[in-house]
Amino acid sequence: MLVRLAALAAVDAPAASYLLHVGPSIDAGLTVEDAEDVLVAVAPIVGAPRTAAAAAKISEALDVAIEVALEEPEQ
Repeated sequence: MLVRLAALAAVDAPAASYLLHVGPSIDAGLTVEDAEDVLVAVAPIVGAPRTAAAAAKISEALDVAIEVALEEPEQ
């Protein structure tokens, strides 16, 4: 999942692409700190603008995932 996150940042993927990886990443035990570490690692390679864009898109995807989770009826 960390490699996928790095690849998404490298190709300047849209927030929807990150959203598809939120659930599997959480299931795999990844933390926000893990995502930050990946962005720090790829920043020198993909550049600061792409890294900043990736951080914003990850945040947007997490916001959507939280909103969806809150709207789901309790079982």
